[in-house]
Amino acid sequence: MVMGGYDDFRVRIAASRVLVVGDVMLDRYWFGDVERISPEAPVPVVHVSRTDERPGGAANVARNAASLGAQVTLLSVVGDDEPGRILERLLKSNGVRPVFQIDAGFPTIVKLRVISRQQQLLRIDFETPPGDAILEAKMAKYESLIPDVDVVILSDYGKGGLTHIARMIELAKSRGKPVLVDPKGEDFSKYRGATLLTPNRAEFRQVVGRWSNEAEFGAKAHALRQQLDLAGLLVTRSEEGMTLFLENATHHTPTLVREVFDVSGAGDTVIATLGAMIAAGADLPTATRVANQAAGIVVGKLGTAVVLPEEFRG
Repeated sequence: MVMGGYDDFRVRIAASRVLVVGDVMLDRYWFGDVERISPEAPVPVVHVSRTDERPGGAANVARNAASLGAQVTLLSVVGDDEPGRILERLLKSNGVRPVFQIDAGFPTIVKLRVISRQQQLLRIDFETPPGDAILEAKMAKYESLIPDVDVVILSDYGKGGLTHIARMIELAKSRGKPVLVDPKGEDFSKYRGATLLTPNRAEFRQVVGRWSNEAEFGAKAHALRQQLDLAGLLVTRSEEGMTLFLENATHHTPTLVREVFDVSGAGDTVIATLGAMIAAGADLPTATRVANQAAGIVVGKLGTAVVLPEEFRG
């Protein structure tokens, strides 16, 4: 393993191959001004003047890894519909190779956000779980992709696309591939055996319960890491930074002081940066330091966004 910053790994990252698997969605943004309240109900009337569409969920993880220079393949399920085709086009334009399993009975997940004066007024979600047959086909495709990658990122948004995640972890491990998981839900047992798990503070608390001090927090984290047979557990703690728990060590990285504009998608940036760095040969503490720097950059941007290589020197 090699220690250093992002620039020390830039050439290695360009040669690295990252496979991202998980729930993808199309993030739609409608921007406009509010000048009156509706006469029909006590709600604001938004006059939409601009729209935007961005890859979301695991698709945002993939484009974040690609923006750092990695060679990225994204495996997921989409519908035979306009949002699915838009996602494919956007990903290709962001340097990602999408490998989509298309299910005609499954509408591509869409999250629509209405924004006025930099504030989100409303979010509307369109989503349905994918069917069993398409998920089995996706599993077979996953197995065929594993030999040609350096690291696997499993981005779980709880939408049903990672039903077979335990098998995916086992398969990647049997091929000697590091597996990074961004978890969801109260049951972390399905992530057993992963190389690294990256829950945020709320997700971690949901699984282990509350703690009253730093010592208790550390004890719970080390116990969970051991229980799940993880090489590392990284808890992202918002304004408290990130804490990485390894078998015989704990590494805390304070939050970089930057203006926080929007935290949506910050977890995607963290795990994407970790994946790119680990694929390039970085150890977990080094990868965590760079991921923390990337998170500090991306929270200064609106919506799901990416970090560009030159911003690490900003």
